Amino acid sequence: MAITATALSLNVADETTSAAWATRYLGFTEQMSAEGFVSLTHTESPLNLIFLRTGLSSFKPASAAGPADGLLVVFEVDDIEADYSRLRGEGAEIVTPIETEPWSERYFQMADPNGVIYQLVQWV
Repeated sequence: MAITATALSLNVADETTSAAWATRYLGFTEQMSAEGFVSLTHTESPLNLIFLRTGLSSFKPASAAGPADGLLVVFEVDDIEADYSRLRGEGAEIVTPIETEPWSERYFQMADPNGVIYQLVQWV
């Protein structure tokens, strides 16, 4: 199997607000969009971030069409302190301030307007 691209697709109540949040705070840009759908790309990451509005009739399988509860979107960064300071200063909702785990993971968490939790991490 040759994987040629990677995407993370999240079900949210309002796809446009999550896309705007990821654009503003994380540096993603819109690649394409349609009713109930926004796909974002990032110049420094091979990951496409996709937001789908919950309840879309075209969503398959229907059993997974609810919100993305309990999911962490994690990005590894080079300078956790600088990113934390910048994002706090820009008004991102920080839900977990910087912590360091015993296994040397330094991280903090933010929430977007739909409640998607983003974790930035640096290994120290």
